[in-house]
Amino acid sequence: MPQLDRSPWFAILLLSWLIFLVVIPAKVTAHFFPNSPTVKDTKTRKNLPWTWLWH
Repeated sequence: MPQLDRSPWFAILLLSWLIFLVVIPAKVTAHFFPNSPTVKDTKTRKNLPWTWLWH
C-alpha cells in the first residue's frame, strides 16, 4: 500500500513548511504601503446622553 509509505509525504510536509515559514513571510514583508498610519484627533469629545423617545 503506497499510502502508508511515509518517506515521500514527510519530505513534502517539510518542503511545504519551509515554503510557509521562509519564502512567504519574505514576500509579504517586501510590500510597500504608501499610506503611513496617522494619529487621529486627541481631543476629548463630550458624550451626550441618549434621549429615549418613549419616556
